[in-house]
Amino acid sequence: MKLDLGTLQSFSAALLTLSAVARSAPAERLIHDALVALRPLVPFRSAWWGECSEQEQVHPTPRNWLHGRINLSATFAQEWNRLADADTFARGSMRNLGQVQRFSGHDDPNPAVSAFSQRHALDHGMAMTLELPGSGLMFFAALYRGEPGPAFDDGEGALFTEFFSHLAYHWRMRVQELLLGANPRASDAFGLADRNGNLLYLGARLGSLLHESHPTWKGSTLPGDLASLVACAPRAAALGAHQLTLQPCGELVTLTIERGGRVARLPPRERSVAMLYAKGHSYKEIARLLKLSPATVRTYLRSVYVQLGVRNKIELSGALDPTDRRHG
Repeated sequence: MKLDLGTLQSFSAALLTLSAVARSAPAERLIHDALVALRPLVPFRSAWWGECSEQEQVHPTPRNWLHGRINLSATFAQEWNRLADADTFARGSMRNLGQVQRFSGHDDPNPAVSAFSQRHALDHGMAMTLELPGSGLMFFAALYRGEPGPAFDDGEGALFTEFFSHLAYHWRMRVQELLLGANPRASDAFGLADRNGNLLYLGARLGSLLHESHPTWKGSTLPGDLASLVACAPRAAALGAHQLTLQPCGELVTLTIERGGRVARLPPRERSVAMLYAKGHSYKEIARLLKLSPATVRTYLRSVYVQLGVRNKIELSGALDPTDRRHG
């Protein structure tokens, strides 16, 4: 496909804006602001993004686990979950990872899907789904236009494909930073929420345990009893037979399914400091992220060293993540 100079320059500008957003925007705004940066180049009326699973992954039917939206109703995800089995467009996107999918019109063979798209003015759509490494789930974004807008064309599809790949990379890096340096191979046991209990990231294992302990849970926002604890973090709560630890991380809160052992017995703030330090953050960076003083960070680290019986950063890394063999 041949693109004119003006389009290439506009795409370059969109990527530069994306990079700036990835560095400076709050995590809860990153994807929203990134898609807004794409809008002048690939116009859309509404958008939807989040994490999803295909049938037989962690749920018996396709499911949206959390989402963000632009110009869509608050019930959009819940409505979609009820008809997910029948949505051939969404399932096609989940089964063709990394490939943009498009549709136009309301001619789905299932009347419920057609009614859903008409109700939300989804006259033209374009979506892409990628694996979110380590989470056990998939990351997607979908753009929509209503009538009388035109269908998304091949050029817009190519631009969206490249832009979304960059966006997914930046989002993955931000999530890893906010999960306190968690090993990406194990990030299926983590979650990330704002102070109102709205989820920004969810690992498949944690999602499955949440669903088991709260069968009517609809996703996107933590179950009520857990959402009420977020504002009180650091806290711990029972989640079935497991312990869920909630730890402050700046304006957000991380949720962790504990593996047991000495690390699980560390107080939440001390464990947060230790994980960040083991991954290379300085005292000042840790203090900024966790809203502590550098002196308090130093005190917490001394306490962790004693409790874990370690003498240096290498031994600390091994104690925090026994599966990490990089140091011997």
